[in-house]
Amino acid sequence: MQIIQSFGDTVALANRIIKHNMRSIDTLITVIAMPVMMLLGMVYIFGGAIQIQGVSQEDYINYVLPGILLMTIASGSAYTSLRINLDKTSGMFDRFKSMPISKSSVIGGHVLASVIFMLVSIIAVLIVGFLAGFRSNATFSEWLLVGFLIILFSLTLTWLSVPFALAAGSIEGASSFSYILLMMLFVSSAFVPVDGMPKVVRLFAENQPMTPIIQVIRNLFNSHAAGNDLWVSIGWMVLIIMISYIFGMKVYKKV
Repeated sequence: MQIIQSFGDTVALANRIIKHNMRSIDTLITVIAMPVMMLLGMVYIFGGAIQIQGVSQEDYINYVLPGILLMTIASGSAYTSLRINLDKTSGMFDRFKSMPISKSSVIGGHVLASVIFMLVSIIAVLIVGFLAGFRSNATFSEWLLVGFLIILFSLTLTWLSVPFALAAGSIEGASSFSYILLMMLFVSSAFVPVDGMPKVVRLFAENQPMTPIIQVIRNLFNSHAAGNDLWVSIGWMVLIIMISYIFGMKVYKKV
């Protein structure tokens, strides 16, 4: 019974966040317009200047789309952090704590709303990607696996944003961690193969979480074997979620 009540409270609070933010033009720009512009910019502005062995300019969108999907989620996580910090600094958390609702549902509502916003962004980017020439040989089961990885990555970055949002003293500080995520995406196989990078940069790119996640999604889109990258990706994401949850809940109890 308590689990059902907690779930209901989480859904209700997520609904509050979604309704509130859908009335904001900033949300629509962050959730939909910016990711689409990133995709079009990489394909039509930089795509013609980037030469990748075995990848034609027409096929560059197939190569770059997995990285753009992850960048879409990373950008959305900054907005998640901002929303959580705003609720903290505005006194909403104190108000929620005085109400007869599950305490965990306050953060849970933000997490659920964040994942929904991120999935809306992903769908928008995929639609525009198909219109711009993206094509996939993936089977239905491979698409399901891509969907699972996208949702898991959304949960990963959402939970990663929680401790930063709660610990930050300002809105600017709350979203600053997203710059690290974007840097990691640029120093990965998102836009070019890591083989051509300087040795030190290549070592970092090959052994950070973004590269195996991008590679496994790219392989699935091409209907290639996911290989060991699948388990490495899941391991990275589960580990980050666990650490972020532990630290996030500790900080939340002190707020």
